[in-house]
Amino acid sequence: MKYATATTLRNNLSSNLDLVENIRDFLLVSKRGKLTSALVNIDLFEELLELADKSYVDSIKTARQEYENGEIFSMDEVFSEL
Repeated sequence: MKYATATTLRNNLSSNLDLVENIRDFLLVSKRGKLTSALVNIDLFEELLELADKSYVDSIKTARQEYENGEIFSMDEVFSEL
Protein backbone atom coordinates (compact mmCIF):
# COMPACT_ATOMS: atom_id res chain seq x y z
CA MET A 1 0.00 0.00 0.00
CA LYS A 2 1.44 3.36 -1.04
CA TYR A 3 0.95 6.47 1.07
CA ALA A 4 2.28 10.02 1.20
CA THR A 5 2.08 12.85 3.65
CA ALA A 6 -0.03 15.83 2.64
CA THR A 7 3.12 17.95 2.36
CA THR A 8 4.87 15.41 0.13
CA LEU A 9 1.76 15.08 -2.00
CA ARG A 10 1.50 18.85 -2.40
CA ASN A 11 5.20 19.26 -3.21
CA ASN A 12 5.17 16.41 -5.74
CA LEU A 13 1.60 16.61 -7.02
CA SER A 14 2.39 16.04 -10.69
CA SER A 15 4.46 12.89 -10.10
CA ASN A 16 1.89 11.54 -7.63
CA LEU A 17 -0.91 12.14 -10.13
CA ASP A 18 1.11 10.24 -12.73
CA LEU A 19 1.64 7.43 -10.22
CA VAL A 20 -2.08 7.11 -9.51
CA GLU A 21 -3.03 7.43 -13.17
CA ASN A 22 -0.52 4.94 -14.58
CA ILE A 23 0.68 2.55 -11.87
CA ARG A 24 -1.52 2.44 -8.79
CA ASP A 25 -5.26 2.71 -8.29
CA PHE A 26 -4.94 4.98 -5.27
CA LEU A 27 -2.58 6.79 -2.95
CA LEU A 28 -3.40 7.17 0.74
CA VAL A 29 -2.69 10.60 2.22
CA SER A 30 -1.71 11.21 5.82
CA LYS A 31 -1.78 14.44 7.76
CA ARG A 32 -0.02 14.74 11.11
CA GLY A 33 0.57 10.98 11.13
CA LYS A 34 -3.07 10.02 10.55
CA LEU A 35 -4.53 8.71 7.28
CA THR A 36 -7.08 11.31 6.25
CA SER A 37 -7.86 10.87 2.55
CA ALA A 38 -7.01 9.12 -0.69
CA LEU A 39 -6.06 10.18 -4.19
CA VAL A 40 -7.91 7.77 -6.48
CA ASN A 41 -7.63 7.24 -10.23
CA ILE A 42 -10.76 8.02 -12.22
CA ASP A 43 -11.51 4.43 -13.21
CA LEU A 44 -11.57 3.23 -9.61
CA PHE A 45 -13.58 6.29 -8.58
CA GLU A 46 -16.22 5.58 -11.22
CA GLU A 47 -16.40 1.95 -10.11
CA LEU A 48 -16.98 3.09 -6.54
CA LEU A 49 -19.69 5.48 -7.71
CA GLU A 50 -21.32 2.68 -9.64
CA LEU A 51 -21.50 0.60 -6.50
CA ALA A 52 -23.10 3.54 -4.71
CA ASP A 53 -25.39 4.90 -7.46
CA LYS A 54 -25.91 3.20 -10.82
CA SER A 55 -27.77 6.18 -12.32
CA TYR A 56 -24.74 8.43 -11.78
CA VAL A 57 -22.45 6.14 -13.76
CA ASP A 58 -25.07 5.91 -16.52
CA SER A 59 -25.00 9.71 -16.71
CA ILE A 60 -21.20 9.64 -17.02
CA LYS A 61 -21.44 7.14 -19.89
CA THR A 62 -24.05 9.31 -21.60
CA ALA A 63 -21.90 12.42 -21.19
CA ARG A 64 -18.85 10.68 -22.63
CA GLN A 65 -20.85 9.46 -25.61
CA GLU A 66 -22.23 12.96 -26.20
CA TYR A 67 -18.68 14.34 -26.05
CA GLU A 68 -17.44 11.75 -28.56
CA ASN A 69 -20.33 12.69 -30.86
CA GLY A 70 -19.36 16.36 -30.67
CA GLU A 71 -22.41 17.29 -28.62
CA ILE A 72 -20.66 19.91 -26.51
CA PHE A 73 -21.36 23.46 -25.35
CA SER A 74 -19.08 26.46 -25.55
CA MET A 75 -18.20 28.33 -22.38
CA ASP A 76 -20.46 31.19 -23.54
CA GLU A 77 -23.40 28.81 -23.95
CA VAL A 78 -22.90 27.33 -20.50
CA PHE A 79 -22.37 30.60 -18.63
CA SER A 80 -24.51 33.00 -20.67
CA GLU A 81 -27.42 32.86 -18.23
CA LEU A 82 -25.37 33.48 -15.08
